[in-house]
Amino acid sequence: MKRYQDNGFGLWAVCLKETGEMIGDCGLTLQNIEGELLPEIGYHIRADQQLKGYAKEAAGAVRDWAFANTDYPALYSYCKYTNVGSYKTAESIGMHFEKEYPDPDNEITHVSVIYR
Repeated sequence: MKRYQDNGFGLWAVCLKETGEMIGDCGLTLQNIEGELLPEIGYHIRADQQLKGYAKEAAGAVRDWAFANTDYPALYSYCKYTNVGSYKTAESIGMHFEKEYPDPDNEITHVSVIYR
């Protein structure tokens, strides 16, 4: 709730249309990416529901919402460099590789970006 109060956005529940069951979350948050606070599309889908296109669908909706409702010139997504599924999801919504940098949490962080 604090993210919504401070920024006007945050994570949304990702639910199955058929049942309403929550299988993850996806949304726009401000994240520290190599020392800079940047708008990041983040997505987390439960393991048993991955590889079904849910992250792509949700992340694409967040991208569209963010470009329609914010003034950010670019949106980012970041993950551990070995998380191929995550950066492939970013690519599937039009993002491309921006950079990798050393990070104590991820060893190396992979960053994708999309510009307006």
